[in-house]
Amino acid sequence: MTAHVHGHVQGVGFRYWVKSQAKKHNITGYAKNLEDGRVEVVAEGEEADVDKLLALLREDPSTADRPGNVTHVEAQHSEPKGAQGFEER
Repeated sequence: MTAHVHGHVQGVGFRYWVKSQAKKHNITGYAKNLEDGRVEVVAEGEEADVDKLLALLREDPSTADRPGNVTHVEAQHSEPKGAQGFEER
């Protein structure tokens, strides 16, 4: 899955939070800041685990236990490319 996360998500520990959630759910890939203020999250793993991460990214900001303020998440699924580990870029 590749997700583009919109909102106040840079400079607040958001990528670190994504990495910690990925590790909890045995997901590989990365989270990186984009020049336009979004964070790109690439996640590979079991479908249920990736879906759980996507649900956490999309969780209502008023009840979410994550840094920043996510306003919108665009996600698309594709074939895994064999990522190893999870990186903050």
